[in-house]
Amino acid sequence: MASGDSETKPMFKRLALIGIGLIGSSISHAARRAGLVGEIVCSALTPEERERAEVLGLVTKAYADPVEAVRGADLVILCTPVGAFKTVAEAIGPHLEKGAIVSDVGSVKGAAMRDIAPSMPDGVHFIAGHPIAGTEQSGPDAGFAELFDGRWCILTPGPDADPAALAKLETFWRKLGSNVELMTPEHHDMVLAITSHVPHLIAYNIVNTAAHLERVTDSEVIKFSAAGFRDFTRIAASDPVMWRDVFLNNKEAVLEMLGRFSEDLVALQRAIRFGDGPTLEKTFANARAIRRGIIQAGQDTAQPDFGRNAARTGKGSA
Repeated sequence: MASGDSETKPMFKRLALIGIGLIGSSISHAARRAGLVGEIVCSALTPEERERAEVLGLVTKAYADPVEAVRGADLVILCTPVGAFKTVAEAIGPHLEKGAIVSDVGSVKGAAMRDIAPSMPDGVHFIAGHPIAGTEQSGPDAGFAELFDGRWCILTPGPDADPAALAKLETFWRKLGSNVELMTPEHHDMVLAITSHVPHLIAYNIVNTAAHLERVTDSEVIKFSAAGFRDFTRIAASDPVMWRDVFLNNKEAVLEMLGRFSEDLVALQRAIRFGDGPTLEKTFANARAIRRGIIQAGQDTAQPDFGRNAARTGKGSA
């Protein structure tokens, strides 16, 4: 399965991807691009996903049972929704190879530490991870090698994490194209609550609000969608199972950020009601500066996108 310089020894002999959706399939593409693994296998729930994974060349073998996928694997990455972590970890734990590195790509790291770590046997190195990259698309066909290029991957090792295993996983993600940052699980979940989770919740809510307006028809919502609403619908097209699990497993941080958001929204409501132009302008200017910072950090471009750009941009990350 490895590509690239044939004289370069792969970092891992066998990579097992538990789940082969957007992130799992993109890991396969990027790992093969960089020649990082000798063999890639996966497990997937449906026969259709397993067939597509093999037809697309993402894996040499796709299994229904994750236990079969992890046999002999020295790198295992859980790419399932967060809610499935505990069940999968309990199933694969007794069958993991000694010395293997186990990681995940979930958007909630406290849940990963809670649900995966207890099932890891001695000699297996669990290091939770989260690539901050994605699109609203899902499934084996959605992946592409460039998804992680220039994006961040956050690793949240426990206090007893093996330094050599951590360094190897960091190198793996860097070779996939990512920048790597280390955080505690708690800090990660608070940061992602405001940068990803709450924005997705707002997107789901505003799209449903528009759909239920009695004096505005569905056809008008679709026909006259301006760029702002259209961007909300793109975010709201993300995998509903994945996002259900995110909110159920990061509830404390999300509720705290929603409280802050609600307070700020009330302040804007008051400024509009009382014609307080300076407050509105200052708030909008501050937000505009944040947008400039995101562009300067290379996490997006200033090029206009009116919903008609077919190029993959890595938007919609979890």
